[in-house]
Amino acid sequence: MVNGERLFVFSGEFHYWRYPVPELWKDLLEKIKAAGFNAFSIYNSWAYHEATLGHLDFKSGAHNFTSIMTMAKDLGLYMIIRPGPYVNAESNAGGFPLWLTTGAYGELQTDDPKYTAAWKPYWQKVSELTKPHLITRGGNVILFQIENELGGQWKNITARIGNPPVQNYMQALEDAARDNGIDVPLTHNAPNMFGYSWSKDFSNATGNVDVIGLDSYPSCWSCNLSECTSTNGEYVAYQTADYVGYFGKQSPTQPNFMPEFQGGSYNPWGGPEGGCPNDIGADFANLFYRDLIYQRVTAISLYMAFGGTNWGWLAAPVVASSYDYSSPISENRAIGSKYYETKLLTLFTRTAKDLAKTERLGNGTSYSNNPAITVAELRNPDTNAAFYVSRHAHTPSGSKETFKLSVKTSEGALTIPRNGGAITINGHQSKILVTDFTFGNKTLLYSTAEVLTYAVIDGKETLVMWLPAGETGEFVVKGAKSGKQTPVDGQEIKSASVKFDAGKDSVTVSYTQNAGMTAVDLDDGTRVVLVDRSAAYKFWVPTLSNNPLAPENDTVLVQGPYLVRTAELNQNTKTLELTGDIDSNATAIYVFAPKAASSVSWNGKKLCTVAKNGNLIKAVLRKPTGFQLPSLGPWKSADSLPEISLDYDASSEAWVTANKTTTVSSFKPAANNPVLYVDEYGIHYGSHIYRATFATTSSPPTGVALNITGGMAFGYSVWLNEKYIGSYLGLSYAGTGITDFSFSNATLTTDGKDNVLVVVMDNSGHDQRAAAVNPRGIYNATLAGTSSYTFSSWKIAGTAGRESNIDPVRGPWNEGGLYAERIGAHLPGFPDSNWTALPSAAKTLSVPDAGIKVFRTVVPLHVPAGLDVSISFRLTAPETNSSSTFEPTAPGYSNRLRALLFVNGYQYGRFNPYIGSQIDFPVPPGVLDYDGDNTIAVTVWSQSAEGAEMKVEWNVDYVHATSYDMRFDAAALRPGWEEERLKYA
Repeated sequence: MVNGERLFVFSGEFHYWRYPVPELWKDLLEKIKAAGFNAFSIYNSWAYHEATLGHLDFKSGAHNFTSIMTMAKDLGLYMIIRPGPYVNAESNAGGFPLWLTTGAYGELQTDDPKYTAAWKPYWQKVSELTKPHLITRGGNVILFQIENELGGQWKNITARIGNPPVQNYMQALEDAARDNGIDVPLTHNAPNMFGYSWSKDFSNATGNVDVIGLDSYPSCWSCNLSECTSTNGEYVAYQTADYVGYFGKQSPTQPNFMPEFQGGSYNPWGGPEGGCPNDIGADFANLFYRDLIYQRVTAISLYMAFGGTNWGWLAAPVVASSYDYSSPISENRAIGSKYYETKLLTLFTRTAKDLAKTERLGNGTSYSNNPAITVAELRNPDTNAAFYVSRHAHTPSGSKETFKLSVKTSEGALTIPRNGGAITINGHQSKILVTDFTFGNKTLLYSTAEVLTYAVIDGKETLVMWLPAGETGEFVVKGAKSGKQTPVDGQEIKSASVKFDAGKDSVTVSYTQNAGMTAVDLDDGTRVVLVDRSAAYKFWVPTLSNNPLAPENDTVLVQGPYLVRTAELNQNTKTLELTGDIDSNATAIYVFAPKAASSVSWNGKKLCTVAKNGNLIKAVLRKPTGFQLPSLGPWKSADSLPEISLDYDASSEAWVTANKTTTVSSFKPAANNPVLYVDEYGIHYGSHIYRATFATTSSPPTGVALNITGGMAFGYSVWLNEKYIGSYLGLSYAGTGITDFSFSNATLTTDGKDNVLVVVMDNSGHDQRAAAVNPRGIYNATLAGTSSYTFSSWKIAGTAGRESNIDPVRGPWNEGGLYAERIGAHLPGFPDSNWTALPSAAKTLSVPDAGIKVFRTVVPLHVPAGLDVSISFRLTAPETNSSSTFEPTAPGYSNRLRALLFVNGYQYGRFNPYIGSQIDFPVPPGVLDYDGDNTIAVTVWSQSAEGAEMKVEWNVDYVHATSYDMRFDAAALRPGWEEERLKYA
C-alpha cells in the first residue's frame, strides 16, 4: 500500500557509482520510466563514499546521489534504497571499503564493537540524506533495505536457536535507521530459499524487518554456470523455481517480494564477449517474469535494469570489465528486444490495477484441454477480476501448443475462445489472459490476447492488446454491440482480419493478428488497438504528469519510434509535445491524443501530419544524420617501468617501507617474511610494485619462490637486477599464483652490494562477504639455493598518495600503482613533449620484450547537437603469429599481455587476452568530451620475453537523434594533470 493505494511494484536496479556521469542518470531513468516500470532500485556503496577512513564524500561528482532521489520525484518513479553496508554487487570486497579488509575491524557483519564503530558514520549519513526524500515526507522513496543477502539469524533453524552476534547487528542497523528518520518499511533480501532469516512471520527473533524478500537467478547469475550449481543445482535452461511454497512458509502475511530477480547475468573473467544473452534474452523475460505472476509475486525488482561498466578496479575477482548483465538497457545505453519484451509486461502491470490484490485460487493442467499447458488463476476478491497465467507445464519445453481455456466470469463459466480458433503458446512463452478486466468505465469480459495497456482520452477508452503475428485472438467488451475498423490514410490498416459478433449486451471480436497495427472502433465509443509483437515493442504510454500510478486519463499512446521519453500537452499552443529518440531508420509515428492537441511536436519541432482520424494522428519521423569518428592517433610512448633499473631511486612519496612484523589477519605471513599484504599499507587498487633488496657474497641463491594472492585472473611479473626472470600469467579461476623463478638469466652481485628484485602485481580485487578480509599481496617470498640468504628490505608502490590522495571526482577504483598512473600520464594535460612519437601510420601498440609501456594520443571530437552517438573502444591482440588478424612488427608477439585503457583520465577498460575477456569498451559522453579534445592513454604490460602487441580502435555503436542534450558541460568531471603528481615518480 502506497499512499492508501495498492501497488504492483515493478522495479529495476541501477548503480549510480558504476556510471560516474551524473548528467546521464536522467537518460537512464527516463528509459526505465518509458519501459513502464513504476519504480527503480539503487545500491549505495560504502566503498565509494568512504574510500578513506573518516572521510565521507557525498558531494564530489557522482558521489552526490541525492539528485537521483529528486529525479525520482520529478519523473514519477518510486524508489527503493539499498545502502548495505554490504551490497555484494560483484564489486570489490562486496562494497566494503578496502581499509576495512585488513582484519583490524573485528568480525564483519556482526555486533563486534570495532565493526560497529566503522559502519555507523556512513549509515547515519546515508539515512540523513535519504530522509527528506521519503514518501512520508513528500518524496518518492518507498522502501529502505537493511543489509544485503545476509542469512545467519539462526544457528539451528529447526530448533529456532538464534545467532546473537548477527541478530544484534541487524537490529542495530534497523535502530540506527529509525533513529535517523527512516520511517518507511525496512526490507531485506534473502540470498536463497534455505535460510529463513529476518521474517516476522517466521519468528519473533531479534533483527526482523518489515518486509522480507527473496533474490532469485534461475538461469544463473553468472555466464559461468558452474558458479551457481551449489545453490541452484544442475542448470536446466528455462526451468522455473517454486516460490509459492517458500513465501507460504517464510512470509505468508507479507507481499511476495523479489528485491532481485534475474535481469540477466554478469560476465566473468574468461566469459564470452557480449555476455551470455542466449538463455536470458527476450524469451526469458517473457516466460520468467510472467511466471512470477503465476506464483503471485506482487513486487519485483530486476537485477539489473542497467548494468553499466566495472570501470577501474571496481569489480571483484569474479567479474571482468563489463557489468552489462544482459540487462534490458545495454552497457552502451541502447535498448533492444529484451527491453521491449519486458515493456510488454511492465506496461500491463502498471495498467492492471486489480492485479495488486489477488488470491491464487488454483493452478495446474485442468484449466485447459491441453495437458502440456498449466494455468494459475489469480482473482481479485473485491472486484472478481481474474488473471489466468498460462505457460508450458514443463517450462524447459519450447514446443508450440494450442488450447482452449476454462474460465469463470461474471457471465458464468466459459470455455474460450468460443467462436473457433485456439490460444497459442509457441516456444518459451507465457500469456496472462484476463476476465472481467476493468478499463476506464468499460469491462473486458475476457480476452485470449494479452492486454498491453489502456488510456482514457477525451472521456473515451482506448484499449491496446497484442498477439504474435499469425495467432488468433478473441475478446468480449461489455456494453458494446458492434464495431468497425478505423480508416487511416483513407484506408483500413490491413494488419488483422477482424469479425464482430453482437451479443445481448456485448460484442465479441475475433481476429487473426497479422503484422502491424489495427484500430477497431466499437459503437459505444471504445477504441481497441490490435498490434503484433513488433508493433507492441514500439508502443509507448508516456504520462502527462509525474504521478507514478500513471492514471488512465493522464497518459497518451504513441506507436512507432525507437524511444518515447516524455509527453506534455501545451494548452497555449494546443500541441502535444513529445520527446524521444529515433534510431537509424525513418519511421511513421501514430499518436492517440486528446482532441485538444491539434498538432504534435517531436523534440521541439512541429510534425507535419500525414493523416488524422479523431484522436489518431499519423506523422513521419526522419532518420538522424550520420556521424564518422576521426582516426585514433598519432601516438606517443614512454617507458612505464623505470623501477626495475638498479639506479632507480625508490625514495619518493610513491613508496612505503613494508616493515611490519605482525598482523591481525588470520593469514600470517610465511617465516622470515615481513607483512607484505598491500592493504596493510593503505594500498588497495590496481597494480602494485614490490622492490626488495638482498646482498650476496659466495654461493648466491639460485632463484626465488613466490606465493602471491591477487584474486582470480590476477598475475605478476618478476625482474632481478633489471633482467626479466618470468611471469605468472594468471587463470580465470585461480586467485593465488605459486611459482618458482630461476636466477639463471640474471647476474647477481657477490661483493655484498644489493641485488634488486622487482615484482609487478596486478590485483583483481577483494573477495566478497566474510572472505573480504582475505589478504592481497605476497604471502611468501623465499630465496632458493644452498645458502640461507634473506631479503634485507621491502618497499611497495601503490596508487599515488595511497588513501590520502584519492581522486574525488573519478573515485577510488580509477588508478593503480603503475609508474604512468602515479605520475598522472593518463590525465588530460600531462606534458608528453619528450615522449617518443610513433610513426603516424602506426596501427598497433607494442612492447618489444617483457616490460610496461604507456601510449598516449589526443583526439578531437565534435558531435553535432541533437545526436546521441555511442562510442566504444575495441582492444585486440593476435593469439599467435599464424592466426594474427594484423601483422606483428617483430616475430614472437603473442597475447600474453595486460592492458589498461584510460579515456580523459578514467580507466575504462581492462584487457587481458590470455585470460579471455571483454574486447569492446563503451565510454559514455561526459567521460568523452563530445565537443573538444580527448586524451586516450593505454598501458601495455608484456608478460613475455618475446614482447606483446595490441591494436586500439574506436567505433560508433549507434547514432540516434535524441531530445537528450548529449553536449552537456562535463568539464568538471575531467580534471586535468597537476605538476605535484611528479612527486610520486
